[in-house]
Amino acid sequence: MNINNDIDEVLCKYLLGKNVLETKIQKMIDAFVKEHNYNPVEHIKSRIKSKESIKNKLISKNLDGTIDNVVNNIKDIIGIRLVCSFLTDIYDIVSLISMIPDINIIEKKDYISNPKSSGYTSYHLIVLVPIVYNGKKDFVKAEIQIRTVAQDFWASLSHKIQYKYEDNIPNNIKEEMYEYSLIVNQLDRKMVNLNKIVNGNK
Repeated sequence: MNINNDIDEVLCKYLLGKNVLETKIQKMIDAFVKEHNYNPVEHIKSRIKSKESIKNKLISKNLDGTIDNVVNNIKDIIGIRLVCSFLTDIYDIVSLISMIPDINIIEKKDYISNPKSSGYTSYHLIVLVPIVYNGKKDFVKAEIQIRTVAQDFWASLSHKIQYKYEDNIPNNIKEEMYEYSLIVNQLDRKMVNLNKIVNGNK
């Protein structure tokens, strides 16, 4: 599969979109910290999908390697991950992102209320990010993942296991990971209660 040379120009647009989104999110966080004297975000990670990953995604979707298919069918070329301390922070962040000017949320997936069968939990948003490229206004899609530190640890370990077994994970390992996801969920909820006690809200 060969994606033509236009992919470089498209990726320039997505890189610009990533920079715009990062700046808007950081301003959002700074404003929240100033108002509440509390930072709900432990750390932020971001990336642009590589050409190889884009090609593999198209293959997995049984799509031809065209620019239209890239733009219309791959929603996570831009990836931003916000890692929070507490479950309650996640929903606060979702609410704050929904109020960022010019950022349009087009899809929400709450894998916290409805975990994946693997046990994966996180909150995903697909957003449209405004850019100006060669003097013209355009929009690019981006995926924002919001999760707790504990959820991020589980997801990172799960990713390493999938890579090691090339997605053919033995059933006993799958069962163990699912059990650990339940423990992570329980820990997150206990930490929310502890935070309430510490802050005199219980």
